[in-house]
Amino acid sequence: MYSIKGKVAIITGAGGVLGGSVAKHFMAAGAKVVAMDIRQEPLDARVAELKAIGDDVIGLVGNVLDVESLRRAADDIVKHWGSIDILINIAGGNIPGATLEADQSFFDMELAKWEKVTNLNMNGTVYPSYVFGEVMARQGHGNIINISSMAAIQALTRVPGYSAAKASVSNFTQWLSCEMALKYGDKVRVNAVAPGFFIGDQNRAVLINPDGSLTDRSKKVLAKTPMGRFGDITELNGAIQFLCSDAASFITGVVLPIDGGFSAFSGV
Repeated sequence: MYSIKGKVAIITGAGGVLGGSVAKHFMAAGAKVVAMDIRQEPLDARVAELKAIGDDVIGLVGNVLDVESLRRAADDIVKHWGSIDILINIAGGNIPGATLEADQSFFDMELAKWEKVTNLNMNGTVYPSYVFGEVMARQGHGNIINISSMAAIQALTRVPGYSAAKASVSNFTQWLSCEMALKYGDKVRVNAVAPGFFIGDQNRAVLINPDGSLTDRSKKVLAKTPMGRFGDITELNGAIQFLCSDAASFITGVVLPIDGGFSAFSGV
């Protein structure tokens, strides 16, 4: 029921930490992986890493904000493997300059950074879903997994653009899940995961001091996380595989928190 063996899975942002973790997990589970990233060098390194697990991997340089390049990629994938079964929209995240400093207010925010982070996370999810989702609609089957965030569930200080964009990802996930089911049947499903707090390259400076100690922000996060720890990036993999498998055949439109209880806890 939980198998994804033989499924063709596109993973955007595969050159990053989360994309790489999911790609390695999917390869080990027997999926055929299309690793996509806008950056050639990290993509080449990732593909070499994945080829050590198995041969069923393609690396494609692609821009999730360029619809025509995505259409060319879709044609290449279908020609090579015959179908697109899974799309995992991981490309996104926060960007330098889009997080307010502790002493800044909303009115100090650079609107150009707002536009960049909202475009990357919102349209960077919508455009691949538009292109690869159309292939799934024609096939009559497929799974789309989006990446939301705790910032979409509860207000987090200092990340206004990222928060707004991830809230739109959650809403779009629900909308597209209904659109697909109503018009193309129950075999085309759309879900999302909402990661809690994981330490990665993008947020390390906000959560960890240069001496390795926790920042004040980290202490607040852990105080509101009943499990009392940060997540490990690999702890997202099983949930994503589950949502892509037949075990989740009656699940669509869900935004699943993977957060150690953060979203459930009032702090009292």
